[in-house]
Formats: sequence, structure tokens, C-alpha cells
Amino acid sequence: MALASPVDYAGTITSSQRQLSSVMPRCNGLRCTIGYGNKSRAGGHLVVRAMSMDRLKLDFSNPNWKNQFQEDFDRRFSLPHLTDIIDVESRPTTFSLKSRTPLENVDGSLEESWNGYVNDDDRALLKVVIKFASPTSAGAECIDPDCSWVEQWVHRAGPRKQIYFEPQCVKAGIVTCGRLCPGLNDVIRQIVLTLEKYGVKNIVGIQHGFRGFFEDHLAEVPLNRHVVQNINLAGGSFLGVSRGGASISDIVDSIQARRLDMLFVLGGNGTHAGADAIHGECRKRKLKVSIIGVPKTIDNDILLMDKTFGFDTAVEAAQRAINSAYIEAHSAFHGIGLVKLMGRSSGFITMHASLSSGQVDICLIPEVPFTLDGPNGVLRHLEHLIETKGFALMCVAEGAGQEYLQKSNATDASGNMVLSDIGVHLQQKIKSHFREINVHSDVKYIDPTYMLRAVRANASDAILCTVLGQNAVHGAFAGFSGITTGICNTHNVYLP
Repeated sequence: MALASPVDYAGTITSSQRQLSSVMPRCNGLRCTIGYGNKSRAGGHLVVRAMSMDRLKLDFSNPNWKNQFQEDFDRRFSLPHLTDIIDVESRPTTFSLKSRTPLENVDGSLEESWNGYVNDDDRALLKVVIKFASPTSAGAECIDPDCSWVEQWVHRAGPRKQIYFEPQCVKAGIVTCGRLCPGLNDVIRQIVLTLEKYGVKNIVGIQHGFRGFFEDHLAEVPLNRHVVQNINLAGGSFLGVSRGGASISDIVDSIQARRLDMLFVLGGNGTHAGADAIHGECRKRKLKVSIIGVPKTIDNDILLMDKTFGFDTAVEAAQRAINSAYIEAHSAFHGIGLVKLMGRSSGFITMHASLSSGQVDICLIPEVPFTLDGPNGVLRHLEHLIETKGFALMCVAEGAGQEYLQKSNATDASGNMVLSDIGVHLQQKIKSHFREINVHSDVKYIDPTYMLRAVRANASDAILCTVLGQNAVHGAFAGFSGITTGICNTHNVYLP
């Protein structure tokens, strides 16, 4: 996910941010480091060093560097398949969306063929759809200093003509891990419906994340069309969620004991790391088990993917909190509305909610450092807003400004650092500051975190969840394992 420029204190891009964005190329699938020569910044030459995520060093003076890059890219984005480790024969698919009655062509003749399947060699262009002339172009995504055009292709998602499981013999499991996110029930529902479309009869839900694999009192939940038909009408997870879990070996032991052939894992970074480890252990044991991930992050912060489910719903739900804070601030004498939104390491919810509201004066996100005190600090700008407007509205992401808070060094069940509360800190800091300068202020603080997570998916997210659920099942039947599905460059794809 490319970094977007936030609004600054006054609703414009600051000069320092403008300088930064003007020289920083974004490298797809790469880490880029930028430096200047010995000359001053104004007259210095731009030095771009690119390396892949596993540190492939590219010598751009080598005329074959593009081939080296593409070979490395193809290696990193190749999809693990069951046939890599075991001998398994494919069979014609049982999946079809053809009409029960023959389709008629315009001339009245019957249509004999249906081109609804994806070829195994189909690829989608990953990201680059603009030919940038220079690394200094706005939003430039460059691999080399000359911004050479390099095509990066990934596997297209969708149903295949050949499948690697006998549907009537398949037992499929679904597990939701981590925290709640709008759309979980939509994905569960669509996985079940698509599995049944293939002919699978034995579908179970694993309760409360990976915990359901090792706690005896958490029984499997039988799933079918009738059970899941209306679960998308409510928020939360029909199967329950939890963080953390047992050892990978114990989970795979449980998968074997349950005789699961497919496991669909819905979750974020930690969950996908766990799913990848489960996939690796299954390969080590040469099991015919397909492990498929469905990326779940309400923060919309997965690199390369256009959008993740739950994000649109969260931005929409945040409007109610922002509007309430605006009314409170606007109605009070020297009112200051402060809203804290989700976003541990990325501020997309906060930024999009702020921009769409049209009322936010200050937007603070983890990606952009800020100062609280001093002539260019947040507090001084709040003074300016009170003097000129009579009120102010401020939105902050939970991961912003952590450098101003005392670190607890504590971690949650997933191993994530427990963040200190920037919202409460800002609330106290603002009150203290205005008392010191002897100016009245009335701070209204709103934290709607759980309200955003627990709501039902909106229409946009519901459609996205439908497509993700369908493609997860298609990927499993195609024989892939250790993959996740998402939308890249507007196309549905599989990524390892």
C-alpha cells in the first residue's frame, strides 16, 4: 500500500513533506534507500539504491539487470503447489456457473462453450501502470534511477478447469483469527457457498482462532448454506476470534486428527505468519492439505494490495464519531474535538476519515512525525485555530506520536507491542497547555475504536469479501497452498 500524504495542521502539505515526496520514489516489492552526493541538497544528484525484500543487489550498469530482477521477482512470487511435494492427479472441475438451460446467442443458436475459467498461465500486472519519466515525479515507483519500465506479473485468481481434490471426499475448515473486522461473516459465508458449489458436503468452522485447534471444549461448528445464509447481516465473527495459539506442530497434529483437506485462514500479519508456518509444516510432513489465507486488516496496510476488506466500512463508521466531535467543539466556547481512530503503524483510516469529513483541522498519523511544542507545533496551531475560528477538530491514529509516550515494553498475545494511549495523552497535554497560557478550552475526547470494528460490512466491503471468499476456494481446488488472495492493480490475484 503506497504511502499517501496526509493533511497537515492547516489542511495542506507542509514544505518539508513536499520536499520529501518530491525526491522519494516508491519501489514496488523493493526497499529503496535515497541519498545525495557530496553537493548540497539543492544541487546534489539523486542516488537510488534498490534491493529486493531478500536483498538481491542490482547492478544497473549491467545490461542484463532487468532479466536478473525479473528472474528474482518470478522466484519470489511463484506459488507453492501440492504437486511440489506429492504425486497427485488432477481431474476436471466440478465448478460451473453455466445456466441450467443452454444459453442462446444473438442469432438464436445455442451457445456450446463457456469461457469462465482462468488459465494457469494467466498473469496480472502487479502495480506499475504509469510510465514515470523521473524518480522525482509525484508518486514515482521506480526500480532504477532512470525509472525503466519493468513488467511485474503475478498469478491471476479464479476457477481452473482442472482441480486436485475430489469434492465429495473433502473436509474443509475455516478459522478467523486476530481482532474483529467488518466483513468476516461475509467471507465465511462466501467460502461455504463456493465450497458447496464445488460439491463439498463436509465443512466445519474452528472456533476462536487457532485456539480452537487445541482447546477441547471448543468443538467444530458444522457449516452449510442454511447455517451461514444470514450471518452477513451482522458484524463480528460467527466463529469467534482470539489472538495467539498453540505450537505449529500441535496445530498440524490437530489438522491431521480432524482429517482436514483444506484450511481457510482469515487474519492479518500474525495470522498469515502462522498460516505460512502451518503450510510449511504440512509440506514437511508431505500432507495433502491446502492452506489458504484471506488477508484481514481494517487498517488497509498490506503492501501491493489495492484494498483490504473492512477499511471502507471503518472509514464510513468513523464519520459518526468525527461529526459528533465537530458538533461538540463547534457548540462549546473554545471547543476542541479530539478523535482517536485505529491505525497502529499506518494512518489510512484516520487520513481518509479526516479528508472525507471535510471538518478536520489536524490529522496526525504514524507515517509523518510531528512536534507538539514550539512555534511550529500542534499546540501552537491549536492556539491559532482557537483565535481565528473559535474551535478546532483534531483526528489522531492510535500509533501516532508514540515517541512522546513512555513505552511499556509489553506485548499482546500476537506479539505486538502494546501501544500507549496517544489520545489520552493529547487530551491532557492540550488542557495543560491552555491552562498555562491562561486561555479557556473545552476538550471533547472520543474513542470509537470498538464501534468501528464491530459493525456490519457496507456494500463495498461486502462485494470485496464475496470475491475474496470465492477466490480462496478456487485457489485451494487448484492445488495451491501457502497462498493468499487479494486485489492488485484492480485484478484478483494470488500471492505467496
